[in-house]
Amino acid sequence: MIVELGHYALVLALALSLVLTVIPAWGAHTRDAALMGVARPAAFAMLFFTAASFVALAAAYVGSDFSVLNVFQNSHSAKPLAYKISGVWSNHEGSMLLWVLILAIFAGLVAWRGAAMPRRLLSYVLSVQGAIAAAFFLFILLTSNPFARVMPAPFEGEGLNPLLQDPGLAIHPPLLYLGYVGFSVAFSFAVGALLEGRIDAVWARFVRPWTLLAWAFLTLGIAMGSYWAYYELGWGGWWFWDPVENASLMPWLAGTALVHSIVVMEKRDALKVWTILLSILAFSLSLIGTFLVRSGVLTSVHSFASDPARGVFILCILVFFIGGGLTLFAWRAPVLRQGGLFAPVSREGALVLNNLFLAAACAAVFIGTLYPLALEAVTGAKISVGPPFFEATFLPLIVPLLLLVPVGQTLAWKRGDLLGVLQRLSAAFGLAFVGTIIVFATTRGGPVAAPLGVGLGFWLILGSLSEITSRSHRRGASVLTVLRRAAGLPRAAWGSAIAHAGVGVTVIGIAATAWGVERIATLKPGEQIALGPYQVTLEGVVPRNGPDYREVAALMVVRDGDRVIGRVEPGKRTFIARTTATSEAGLLTVGLGQIYASVAEVGAADGSAGVRLYWKPWVLLIWLGSVAMAAGGVLSLSDRRARVAAPARRAVPAAVPAE
Repeated sequence: MIVELGHYALVLALALSLVLTVIPAWGAHTRDAALMGVARPAAFAMLFFTAASFVALAAAYVGSDFSVLNVFQNSHSAKPLAYKISGVWSNHEGSMLLWVLILAIFAGLVAWRGAAMPRRLLSYVLSVQGAIAAAFFLFILLTSNPFARVMPAPFEGEGLNPLLQDPGLAIHPPLLYLGYVGFSVAFSFAVGALLEGRIDAVWARFVRPWTLLAWAFLTLGIAMGSYWAYYELGWGGWWFWDPVENASLMPWLAGTALVHSIVVMEKRDALKVWTILLSILAFSLSLIGTFLVRSGVLTSVHSFASDPARGVFILCILVFFIGGGLTLFAWRAPVLRQGGLFAPVSREGALVLNNLFLAAACAAVFIGTLYPLALEAVTGAKISVGPPFFEATFLPLIVPLLLLVPVGQTLAWKRGDLLGVLQRLSAAFGLAFVGTIIVFATTRGGPVAAPLGVGLGFWLILGSLSEITSRSHRRGASVLTVLRRAAGLPRAAWGSAIAHAGVGVTVIGIAATAWGVERIATLKPGEQIALGPYQVTLEGVVPRNGPDYREVAALMVVRDGDRVIGRVEPGKRTFIARTTATSEAGLLTVGLGQIYASVAEVGAADGSAGVRLYWKPWVLLIWLGSVAMAAGGVLSLSDRRARVAAPARRAVPAAVPAE
């Protein structure tokens, strides 16, 4: 009964999304207040029924209702409760229901926070949100129904894909979808502004929090996905330029440019057309990422769909929203009033340059990801575009951008003093240079670019710190006064500095991978192998049983000289339901580095194990920096100026005629 109610709730959510699409938009077009008043209740109702549908599917998973085909194919009665819950979105149908639930949540939040917005703009924004939701509700109901029954009901399910039976499944997809779908709000605001024919600093004030929120979630989602692949797949790497990874990187790059562009528009009422275009492109790239993963054109652990009808349906959604958004932009953008002027050497000019670098980098990733697919579709030829292409095209664009970030964030608005900025940054540059020399002197091996990369990271961190100190310090001021002034700076200033410093932390972690050590060996119990500054000894191979799997683990002890610093226990797991084996990496964190171990073969007659060992210095900085970036975005979001509505413009009083 709960399953049928969930299906019925999904149909009602579709009906409400159609109401939300049509009635408020017509009301905004005709300036009918009663019709525009339908927008907020319809958004709340759509959220309620979408949530009810999702809860019904979750209840079927928790209760192991194998009469539901989706549950039968992706669950098992012996599966731990946590994985039963996260298993709801471990498959194509459930993940699309989560996608549309998050969309409904954002629509509901916009309706809740939209009381202070101009009514016409709010009506257009919620109408576009309703149209996006309607398209995906139709997709789910017509091609990907999560409530389809199987008769007779099987006694037991097939179980979850072993690679997905991990805490990462509970964290990574929701965070990623919050980022993907969050950009739909910026898209809706852009379409609303184009339909209304008005875009100004008030518009930027309303859209900025949603963009920051989506960007922060997407940053965390990408970082979590990277760390999950790092420890789960047993490859020992953190990024592989896989098309699915690139599918999330592209909207992140466009979203980063959008965040900076909105700042210029809010501060200086400039870059209006560019901001609208980026709002459309960020969500368009999110839709393209959804298409790549859900259409079946890619063979990946992420790709759940293999039905061509699904791919065609999603492609139609892409054509309608991306094509429609860009067509509307081409038609209406010329009527938008241009904003304020600024000198090339200014913070606005630096942000424009920042956006150009990011857009070019995004284009490079886009071409490298989609060109092989397009070529195969047109000619049937198959080519592979791998890391060499992206390193040759992406890095030359990103490195100059990172070098310019501290300079850009220190320049004044409207007209900057480049020489004065360089003087203020001289201490940061000097310290970064000294740090680079020290790294050169104290490291051995690895490419020459590695210490330079660490120095670039130092430059970003110290440059961000310099921005805070330059705004807080005054000649002759006491330390207490400086600290008080720093604490009194807007949260947005602190958020920007922390986010930029987080980029520097990540850059240092990436550069440090060059000094990693890899060893491959077959060890017998008691044998020892050197791994960088440490020694790893195999103690033995033991069998273990989990809730729904059997495991053979290699027990290893790690020593630093004569001192034991920890243990790693990589293994091979065989899951009972699917009779498939997975490799489980063993990790030991030492400071900011990690010892990483995986096994190729275990359980030989002599007790030996084939192992692959890595020493990865500073590797945790890659993900800690990403967390700092997202934290900076959230801190900026908490700034009161980003949470309150922009004040209404005062009416200009009419001139009083002379008597």
